[in-house]
Amino acid sequence: MEESRIPENTSKNTHDKIAELLTEDRGTVKVLDIPCGAGAFSHGLLKQGKEVTSADIENLLMFEHKRFYIADMNKPLPFADSEFDAVVCIDGIEHIENPFAFIRECNRILKTDGKLIISTPNISAMRSRWRWFITGHHNKCKTPLNENKPSPLHHIHMMAFPKIRYMLHTSGFRISRITTNRIKLVSWIYIIFYPFSFIKTWLVYRKEEKDGQQRRVNRKILKSMFSKPVFFGETIIVKAKKSDDL
Repeated sequence: MEESRIPENTSKNTHDKIAELLTEDRGTVKVLDIPCGAGAFSHGLLKQGKEVTSADIENLLMFEHKRFYIADMNKPLPFADSEFDAVVCIDGIEHIENPFAFIRECNRILKTDGKLIISTPNISAMRSRWRWFITGHHNKCKTPLNENKPSPLHHIHMMAFPKIRYMLHTSGFRISRITTNRIKLVSWIYIIFYPFSFIKTWLVYRKEEKDGQQRRVNRKILKSMFSKPVFFGETIIVKAKKSDDL
């Protein structure tokens, strides 16, 4: 089946941006795509000559693929230690009950200096924060989840950037790149809040944190929070490197 006929099931440009991040690193050959869904991203990588393993909680692939595995992201993954050069998790982390355990599993199955790329709806964007202020719900999760019909498709773990960073940096990774799939035109309207939000956040970080080392970390987090991808982007895309510097 042609890649163009396989639904991506993610926001526009997300696959293209993640593919760009993968091509930055020479020697990235063995890639795990989890959750792979219908397989659009896996199919594209296979056409590029990558050695792709695809995994999901059920087989929804729309093409034949010998390296597909059933895998529950809430449980230990069925792969060996240091098996992959890169793990790609496209819009999957927000669907699982234990994202911290999943990230630690990704660290286990990655080679030394391996890369993890995750994308998730960007609730740190001012547009999403404004929606939460008005309705109590973030963008991409605009209404209550159906508690009578729990589903793996539910967004049960929407995460702001500081939590994503904390999760990665306490699980053996260091963030190397932050980007977004796109910035919608409507998102630029919220630039009017930028200076007020920056000053308030800076003051809170400075007042509440007394530890000198963490204050230095907070300055980096502040810079990321007010970068264009995080403050305005629709989907946040983070690339992290497996690190022994813990």
